[in-house]
Amino acid sequence: MKRIVIAALILTCIAGHAAAQPYPRQEPLFNGKNLEGWTQKGGKANYKVAKDEDDNPIILGTTVPRTPNSFLCTVKRYGDFILEYEYKCDDRLNSGVQIRSNAFDKPMDFVVGAKKRTVAEGRVHGYQIEIDANKPQRMWSGGVYEEGRRGWLFPGAGGGDTAKVSEQGKEAYKPGKWNHVRVVAKGPRIQTWLNGVPRADLVDPFTVDGFIGLQVHGVGKVEEPLPVAWRNIKIIDLGRLKWQPIFDGKTLNGWTPTVENTWSVKDGAIVGRCAASEKRHSILISDKQYDNFTLRVVYKAIEGNSGVYFRVDKVAGSVGVHGFQAEIDPNNDAGGLYETGGRGWVVKPTAEQVKSWYRPNEWNEMVVSAHGKRVVVHVNGVKTAELINDQGRTKGHLGLQLHGGQDMHVRFKRVELLQRAD
Repeated sequence: MKRIVIAALILTCIAGHAAAQPYPRQEPLFNGKNLEGWTQKGGKANYKVAKDEDDNPIILGTTVPRTPNSFLCTVKRYGDFILEYEYKCDDRLNSGVQIRSNAFDKPMDFVVGAKKRTVAEGRVHGYQIEIDANKPQRMWSGGVYEEGRRGWLFPGAGGGDTAKVSEQGKEAYKPGKWNHVRVVAKGPRIQTWLNGVPRADLVDPFTVDGFIGLQVHGVGKVEEPLPVAWRNIKIIDLGRLKWQPIFDGKTLNGWTPTVENTWSVKDGAIVGRCAASEKRHSILISDKQYDNFTLRVVYKAIEGNSGVYFRVDKVAGSVGVHGFQAEIDPNNDAGGLYETGGRGWVVKPTAEQVKSWYRPNEWNEMVVSAHGKRVVVHVNGVKTAELINDQGRTKGHLGLQLHGGQDMHVRFKRVELLQRAD
């Protein structure tokens, strides 16, 4: 009897805890009656509510000649979510579904690699989950393309075994039929499935929230209306993340240098300086330790070799720490991965690669995403290193480096983590 009572109490506690923290419900994005909650941007393609072959409500988009890409966009913005939908697309048409996308009321400048790019006023840009309608030479349905900015992220130039991705697409895609897509966007990671087959698995922290949009691709002068349709569009809203500073802009509170009088704060930036006569590495180490994180720094490397340390342990001696370093160098190696006190170079870029993403004598943005055994580094929006199943440390301090034995001058004006907004 005593065991039964104890078991009943445990179940009551579990039930009460579950009731207090319900899992978000899946909600329809399309009410099946009208396009309330949606707004059109870009071109002049036609969108309307219609019926499928079984009399179920659908959103039907049809092309209009001589108009650019069109997008039917949610009024509401989303950050992290699980999105599901079905689509059917004319074999002659290209389409897609935008996620975490934006369109601003003025031109916006972005640094992409070593160059600055401008997105025009009102231009829809952001991640697009690709609809490749019966294109046997490519078949990248379920891949991720960045509309209006960087182009292909997975597969293509951004990574992925293109031949393998294409073959999987041929097997998964159902020409002329309804295809099911599942998208999971959590933090910097975006995963997609097409009819249950895994497609993209991308870590990219460039944009963390925005609207969802249904694309009708421009067709130039083609007069015949080409259709693409969507149905059963549903979402689980998982909330938003935002960049939050771990440097207060005024002091070094929360950070401790390994060598005194080498780090200071000036004009809102962390400034590291030392002479070549200082043979020790000076590491500005975070007081806290971190396991899974996405870190963003905006830095200017003026002189000497520097780096962003993560998952490091403090050690005695002139180096000060052992662990990973995302390389900062005004001349070489920026964006590579080096393991101090371990394997040495793990990912070392070539000089030509560095030229394509690094901006000498200017402010550069580096993002390090380390979750479990997957580590990804971006410099100015370009992926520079990725480890899928790394065997190194999974927890430790963060640190900013001044290399010993060199004249050093480096500045960090932003140091922030991607964290829950609420």
